[in-house]
Amino acid sequence: MKRIDRLVITSFIPPFIVAFCIAIFVLVMQTLWLYIDDIAGKGLGLLLLVELLAYKSVSLIPLALPLGILISSVMVIGGLAEHYELSSIKSAGVPLLRTMRSLLVFGVFAAAFSYYCSATLIPVSNLKFGSRMWDIQRQKPALRLDEGIFNDDFEGYTIHIGNKKPDGRHIEEVLIYDQSEAGQGRLVQISAEKGEMYASADGQFFVMELYNGHQYMESRPGAGNNKSYPFVRSNFSKWTKVFDLGEFNLKRTNEELFKQNRSMLGIHELKIVADSLAVTIREKEQGMAESFANYFHPLLYPDTSVAVVPEPVSEPNPVPSGQLRASVSASPRHPEGGEAPVAPRPENYIPQSPVLRQIVDRPWSDYTSIAETFEEKERAGLIGRAKSFARSMQGQSEGTLRVLDGLSENRVKHIYDLHTKYSMAVVCLIFMLIGAPMGAIVRKGGFGVPILVSILFFIVFVVLTIFCRKIAESLIIPAALSAWLPGLVLFPIGVLLTKKAMNDSRFDGFANFFKWVGALFRQKK
Repeated sequence: MKRIDRLVITSFIPPFIVAFCIAIFVLVMQTLWLYIDDIAGKGLGLLLLVELLAYKSVSLIPLALPLGILISSVMVIGGLAEHYELSSIKSAGVPLLRTMRSLLVFGVFAAAFSYYCSATLIPVSNLKFGSRMWDIQRQKPALRLDEGIFNDDFEGYTIHIGNKKPDGRHIEEVLIYDQSEAGQGRLVQISAEKGEMYASADGQFFVMELYNGHQYMESRPGAGNNKSYPFVRSNFSKWTKVFDLGEFNLKRTNEELFKQNRSMLGIHELKIVADSLAVTIREKEQGMAESFANYFHPLLYPDTSVAVVPEPVSEPNPVPSGQLRASVSASPRHPEGGEAPVAPRPENYIPQSPVLRQIVDRPWSDYTSIAETFEEKERAGLIGRAKSFARSMQGQSEGTLRVLDGLSENRVKHIYDLHTKYSMAVVCLIFMLIGAPMGAIVRKGGFGVPILVSILFFIVFVVLTIFCRKIAESLIIPAALSAWLPGLVLFPIGVLLTKKAMNDSRFDGFANFFKWVGALFRQKK
């Protein structure tokens, strides 16, 4: 039995390494095309490009591992089935699952390695890649002075060369606009018939030596200064200008500034950020509720149920009519909280206030709105105040809802990335369950049919991953479920393929369907 495991695993590892390297190369090239505009023309060294691609390759390991496992497993088992080695193994009484045991063990180790990369290596590699790309994007293009083109690579200077000799050193009809002191109102223009340009021996400076030219200088009066300055023109036989090339060097940014991005956080940091965002969301909701409660004071906006207060013994200090009206309709509160029992109004109850007497004596069914309980001169002010409150509440609620939507979406993304680190590791094992039985079914080895079948399953997986991410960010389904959903969809397919492969099935239904379509076309001919 150990010979079978040795045969399967030794046949599996070489095509897996090849398929894994091809997958990494394809994914890196796909990513490189996204940043080609930021990289091209910056004069970057080969070592920096290799470093950049190495960091990106590490972050693509969890995606390349399932593809490599899928392709190599279909190739190996398909090759065994094509050469009837798998049939010989089955005829010896060894089931397919026993033959796949070494591959399943390898899948478990691959899943563990994928989880280790997602939890430990990828946050560091994303941090390095992100900081390097930020430096490259801020990097100026490599200095290139072409004839007939205005070049403004040097800060504060614009250079135009009319003609450049084939040696790239001697130039003619040179025009330079010096705007380095334009903020102080000083403009300088230099023109020369010919000259030379070259870099210093250490490559730190760029030198332009011009011959037989003119320099024009114009000074404009500043704000609040009415003094006028003369226009200056000077001739020179030789004029030398030295430019510092240090501004074209790549400057490294502090990596601590990029650590808050979720793609650069580990599992523990993602959990902390997700919990912090949940607390922030609850605080925002509670703050909005407390803010709205300030607009609904019980003395100004009473309950609709009318509760009658006991008849007062005396009313030495009359209360304003608006407050009295609200007090009549407000439900009394128990000192310890909750609704206190409402005392029935005695038959001989007569309110002391004329306004109260008018409201109590008139049935509530006669009122169409609460505004009719107030006098005509008070209604306009109360309605205006209510409208102002409504506008304030609407503006505050809209702003708070936008903030809550942003926080919720950010929390969903952190939770999704957290569970993706687990689900991508499990997908390695699921693809092993799909690839090995599929190889036994198609019975083809090599790089032809196995790659075609593997690419189809991998495309389905990528489409499901993108779709689940979108619906998770739209808050349609929970983020944790959306991260596991592609695996949950592919796992039953793997179980079904394993069952059919153990029963030596070859999807006769699909084969008969294609035969029927072919016969139909031949009949029409």
